Amino acid sequence: MLNVGIVGASGYTGVELARILAGHPEVRLTAATSRQYAGKPLAEVFPNLRKRVDIVCENLSVDELIERADFFFCAVPHKTAMNIVPHLLDAGKKVVDLSADYRIHDAAVYEAWYQPHSSPQLLGEAAYGLPELYRETIRPARLTANPGCYPTSVILALTPLLRNGLIDPASLIIDSKSGTSGAGRAATVGSLFCEVTDGFRAYKVGGTHRHIPEIEQELSVAAGHPVTISFTPHLLPISRGILSTIYGSLTEAGEQTDLQALYERTYGDEPFIRVLPAGSFPATQHVRGSNCCDIGLQQDPRTKRIIVMCAIDNIVKGASGQAVQNMNLMNGFAETTGLMGAPFFP
Repeated sequence: MLNVGIVGASGYTGVELARILAGHPEVRLTAATSRQYAGKPLAEVFPNLRKRVDIVCENLSVDELIERADFFFCAVPHKTAMNIVPHLLDAGKKVVDLSADYRIHDAAVYEAWYQPHSSPQLLGEAAYGLPELYRETIRPARLTANPGCYPTSVILALTPLLRNGLIDPASLIIDSKSGTSGAGRAATVGSLFCEVTDGFRAYKVGGTHRHIPEIEQELSVAAGHPVTISFTPHLLPISRGILSTIYGSLTEAGEQTDLQALYERTYGDEPFIRVLPAGSFPATQHVRGSNCCDIGLQQDPRTKRIIVMCAIDNIVKGASGQAVQNMNLMNGFAETTGLMGAPFFP
């Protein structure tokens, strides 16, 4: 059994990690940190874990953490993560970091969007944790940077087109919608029930969302040259789920390609990506609570554009489920272990 710790167990990604790990046959949860809830059982903080998780939250120092587990999920905000991760690695531990601190390869780009980086030497080492694209890099890694939720939906949706030169990168417009859990569990006015319910709004408009450099980094890898995007996120009055709708102009080669067949070939063997039949489109309620990623596409012959749609659960495939998928790869477990539950519906 692999002893596993969750650093930052009291947020939505922390509780989702605990829920998934409770049913994982290869691991034992031996540490769950929380300053706010130190001394309380995690199942008291999150009653959905009753009779499934019996660990008590603790406010542990890094040195104390090191003694408690061999593998760690770091589920704390950016900047906080970079103060913890290097110490865990120096102690010979493996880490999946769910913050943004190690996703961006270029320290200058990271610092332009976030803050000064205190361990830039790790940026070149960290594997980008999108298994469908990088599983052979993830397997031997000691540090994997778990992707953001919006980037996961966008990168998986666009990679087949960009790799094959079938879409004009300059034409990309990405319209993404997320449930309120994407904003985290901290109490803020913008995510209060009365502020969100019965409404629908854009936020971080005009190229200001911090996921943009991460998306552009990975789309540039797929295209083989720099890609700049227009990205607008929206807040949905639902608890979880992301739907990204992406518009782009097809190249001449793209117009002559069977794009449905391309996606089916690209992702047909992937256990978590479901390419929907032609004429069927993704919906957040069909991936809820699962590690599934549903992709649908529709060509618009009138405008010569392709519309690619992708739905994921932002807390599972967009965060904790993908983190467990990465953990499985890093420790030689079957990639799907603990993650094959069907979405719950309705």
